[in-house]
Amino acid sequence: MTNKQTLSLNHQTWWTLIIILNAFSVFTVLPAYGQENNLTALDYHEIEQLANRYAHALDTCSNNGYDYADLYTDDGVFVDNYSDDGFSKGGVARARGREQLARAAGGGAEGCQKPVNGKLSTPGDGAVAWNGWSHLMVNHVIEPAPGGATGRVYLIMLGMDGPGDAIRDGGYEDVYVKTPAGWRIKQRTHVRTRAWHNPALQTPDMR
Repeated sequence: MTNKQTLSLNHQTWWTLIIILNAFSVFTVLPAYGQENNLTALDYHEIEQLANRYAHALDTCSNNGYDYADLYTDDGVFVDNYSDDGFSKGGVARARGREQLARAAGGGAEGCQKPVNGKLSTPGDGAVAWNGWSHLMVNHVIEPAPGGATGRVYLIMLGMDGPGDAIRDGGYEDVYVKTPAGWRIKQRTHVRTRAWHNPALQTPDMR
């Protein structure tokens, strides 16, 4: 074999090695980026905006409650695991689908209802949210999950027991999915304040 042939062979060998290494790097990196449970910075931002828009829509009954309903998926559900009834049953679906959710925000096809007075723990069957209260959601934790993301957030209520009142009113545990229209709430559960990590430690007085 001549020196020229040897150099040509070495050149081909190097190019073959480079191609193999590049192919290997593609196959090892692409699955990581292709996983559905990886969230981008924009994903986190858009999910956080759901919580912000949720409070505004619920407190104002904007668009007759449909702004609130449209934060959910078409089959989205609000679950009460906070009231005595809901907690004793391990969670009760109080509103499912766009119409029921709009009513839960105090609106619906008949328009926004008159404000409701008095302390009410959960939207329940509707027309109990548009009452002058203000919802504040803080300490929002978002985590990737198969098919989308999950989240939990503290709920602070202003004005529930009168002007100037501020109390912790449990929190929300959420399931989010990304739709063609953007991130939406698949399920939001109103939960009690303490022992999120261990339901066995929760008691009826833990609000």
